[in-house]
Amino acid sequence: MKIIHCADLHLDSKMTSNLTKEKARERKAELLNTFDRMLRYAVRNQVEAIIIAGDLFDTKTVSASARNAVRDGIVNHPGIQFFYLKGNHDAESFLDSLEEMPDNLKLFGEAWTTYTLADGRIAVTGVELNRENAGSIWTDLTLDRDRFNIVVLHGQESESEPSDGAEYINMRKLKNRGIDYLALGHVHAYRLEQLDGRGKYCYPGCLEGRGFDECGRHGFVLLDIDPGTGLFGQEFVEAACRTLYTLAVDVAGCMTTYEISERIRACLDRAAIPHDSLLKLVLTGEVDVECEKNSEYLVKKFEPEYYFLKISDETTLKVDYGAFALDESLKGEFIRLVEGAGELEPQQKADVIRCGLRALAGEEPD
Repeated sequence: MKIIHCADLHLDSKMTSNLTKEKARERKAELLNTFDRMLRYAVRNQVEAIIIAGDLFDTKTVSASARNAVRDGIVNHPGIQFFYLKGNHDAESFLDSLEEMPDNLKLFGEAWTTYTLADGRIAVTGVELNRENAGSIWTDLTLDRDRFNIVVLHGQESESEPSDGAEYINMRKLKNRGIDYLALGHVHAYRLEQLDGRGKYCYPGCLEGRGFDECGRHGFVLLDIDPGTGLFGQEFVEAACRTLYTLAVDVAGCMTTYEISERIRACLDRAAIPHDSLLKLVLTGEVDVECEKNSEYLVKKFEPEYYFLKISDETTLKVDYGAFALDESLKGEFIRLVEGAGELEPQQKADVIRCGLRALAGEEPD
């Protein structure tokens, strides 16, 4: 029996932290399209159930288009059972908008709820964690060890009980309970680990990366379970229509924007990042305080090659104070004045000197 495990779809996310309004709208639509592609994948591969382990939506109030896309996706695939556990972002408005609950949509509440598949040989058990039940819910979990047991939870794994445990999953209390597959949500990167001698736990990550804290491949997990033997295979399936990348570029020793652009070009050629990607270039290394560096020009130069590009300047500045020790110009006087400011850290001094030199040259501070 084939089952999809997904989580953290965050449909209707605003997507405005980096993108223009136009591209943010486009990316919102792409998130919905990725959800639809997952459903089409399920049909092509005879998937019989889809587990959504929280954060199907991004906000408490979602648009009609997002609500309708999910509702229609469920209703129009009656042969697939949808197991939906709400996460900390999910919207009650979606369920409230349903005129009647689809027969193939199964929900979980604040107490353990179990559904069965494959003539009772596979059990899907889950609970929504909150501040009231997070400390005590673990002792209430009872599983039939003769079944293949899938447990669905949304939260951050922990080996101890945090003071505020609403979004934390006490992994220690789930070991040796008869779990075969612990289907988790909340962490936005794919992760598969051994739970105990019998079972595994998995975060499938989000379907689409939305920001540069979600770089790399994204998608869902496909389980292929033999209900008779309890053996199963597990495969990560990439689904995102675009990928986010962060690329560090060492520009140490560069003195001009042209030299920096050549370093960037060499890194891009080596990395061979697809041009439909979202890319953040991080400039690193130590550069001279008098380095001429125009980040705006660099963005304009390279952004046409990618769906989106930004540059983050994390270089450090080097000041050769000895070179200005006897300089009688206004620049030399200014640098010696800043050098003697004991209340400033070395990098603060370098930043002040860089701003001052740009001002003396009639340039805008960067």
